[in-house]
Amino acid sequence: MVDLRVSIVTVCFNSAATLPATLASVASQTGADIEHIVIDGGSTDGTAAILESHRPQLAYVISEPDHGIYDAMNKGVRQAKGQIIAFLNADDVYAHEQVIAHVVQAMEREHLDALFGDVAFVSADDPMRIRRRYSSARFTPTRIAWGWMPAHPALFLRREVFERVGPFRTDYRIAGDFEFVARAFWPGTLRYRHLPEVLVKMRTGGISTSGWQNTLLLNREVLRACRENGIPSNMLKILSKYPWKFPEFFR
Repeated sequence: MVDLRVSIVTVCFNSAATLPATLASVASQTGADIEHIVIDGGSTDGTAAILESHRPQLAYVISEPDHGIYDAMNKGVRQAKGQIIAFLNADDVYAHEQVIAHVVQAMEREHLDALFGDVAFVSADDPMRIRRRYSSARFTPTRIAWGWMPAHPALFLRREVFERVGPFRTDYRIAGDFEFVARAFWPGTLRYRHLPEVLVKMRTGGISTSGWQNTLLLNREVLRACRENGIPSNMLKILSKYPWKFPEFFR
């Protein structure tokens, strides 16, 4: 059995405060063949100096203006050489040093196209304080119509998925990852599994969790993504998922 190479793409912009922890998290992974790709949007806060100091451990680095997060993610995918591709945000870290090794072992053993786990939302000023566990366990392709998706930082996909469904849509502001999942998983032909453990720790305060206006925009784009991919849905369906998420704050 040949080990699969994993390409981890990190997109950043003015992330000097949190990027070192992300870089260290990837560098600390053991038992897996990893290439780390960093796409910086032309930061002005010291991010470029941090990337330069870590350049020996990075497979590819570029710092230039882009057209938003999904454009940057597409740049990273184009540079990826691995058979598995994943994204780790510039303020996220892997939950432990064996995350990637566990993912590779499961995807090889079970011949999976996709594997996803859970994400722990942690306090921005205290990464040890877990505020919420985002569980991907309830996701199935049929639940895309209700706005469900796997936690994106804990989603690992075969390169062939990107080759088949195409890049992220750059005309989405906040739900481009959901739209990509809708294209990739609908109507349900991917071989996938949920790994029932926290794979990533994510700091609170990201664009999709910052205020009611972003939540409103997110849900509008989720509904748009369903309609554009021929998935029957409506806003009541999408909003109905929220009561199911309340227990995540009390685990």
